[in-house]
Amino acid sequence: MPGLIVRPRSRILHGHDWVYSTEVLKVFGAPQNGDVISIKDGKDRSLGSAIYNGNSPIVARRFSHQRQELDRDFFQRRLRRAQEYRNGLGVDPLVRRVVWSESDGLPGVIVDRYGSVAILQTMTIAMDQRRELLATVISEVLGVTTVVERNDSSSRKIEGLEPRVGLLLGEPPANEWVTIGGVKFLIDFLHGQKTGFYLDQVTNYRAVAGWAKGRRVLDCFSNQGAFAIACALQGASEVTAVESGADNLPRIKAHAQANEVLLKVIGDDVFDLLGRAVRRGEEYDLIILDPPPFTRTRKGLKDALRGYRELHLKAAQLLTPDGVLATFSCSHHVGPAEFHQTVTEAFYEARRSARQRQIFSQSPDHPIVINLPETEYLKGFLYERMAAF
Repeated sequence: MPGLIVRPRSRILHGHDWVYSTEVLKVFGAPQNGDVISIKDGKDRSLGSAIYNGNSPIVARRFSHQRQELDRDFFQRRLRRAQEYRNGLGVDPLVRRVVWSESDGLPGVIVDRYGSVAILQTMTIAMDQRRELLATVISEVLGVTTVVERNDSSSRKIEGLEPRVGLLLGEPPANEWVTIGGVKFLIDFLHGQKTGFYLDQVTNYRAVAGWAKGRRVLDCFSNQGAFAIACALQGASEVTAVESGADNLPRIKAHAQANEVLLKVIGDDVFDLLGRAVRRGEEYDLIILDPPPFTRTRKGLKDALRGYRELHLKAAQLLTPDGVLATFSCSHHVGPAEFHQTVTEAFYEARRSARQRQIFSQSPDHPIVINLPETEYLKGFLYERMAAF
């Protein structure tokens, strides 16, 4: 088996599973992109098996501490293990994330299930080369009849992969109404957000809605209206959903109608709308901020924090006394401490005080591995504005 030798103090020697190009001491055996390779330290001791891509900043991603090939038996075992783990979480067995990349020992593989349809993403070249085998194993292990690939993520560029969307197995799926967390949504398997829906927020939709009864709610970056509808179902007195994506506006309205709730749906830029609301002296009892990533690189962190501060300043100014703010960041490079500090500074600038009441994370079917910080990306907090003493 070809492979590479890592430099001293490489992160893989301290529990991580990635090898960056700057950490490679020597490559041997002429591996090709997508090959399975062995990783060794400077004393010729094996560190396990990995997938290789010499054109990526992450040259190798370990998937086993043993010598292992990416064959049918391997994929079956990993899929079954992932399935069994989630069976113990209490999440819906028919609608959930089944595979979350390195968290399940399958670097770059994401599998979401919606009933009889599975959505596959392959974000590494090795897994992309084996996507047809993966589709077959997914069908066998999960019992689904259709497997769709949604390989349209911009992150594939790092691996030198082109975007691709299409059918891998079964019949082309029609848009389908799916019940997620007790709420009905129309899922577009081929063109919807991510794999059709933001499954990483499912537990948070319910948690935030628990604060909604009798409150006037403003749901910003509403996407398909999940937070807004969940709040309406829990007895909010009024719910406004704000979304800048024109394609999502009819989806929000259709979802509200299917769930028999009333929403005020506004198509607008959230920053602009909040600015006008502040100038008009509007107030809300519950504000939800769930924006897309403000940065995908460490280089953009400063600008991202500036954007978060501006956003939360306006939200703080709009909160009623005892009102609550549920806010989220899915920017991996913005850590929980940095995010919390930015919100704190925004409240101070707004001359408001607040208590932290709740902490949010990604749904449990998106498990976080402690030695792989990249498996954690979604963080959130709920703050309650304090009345003046």
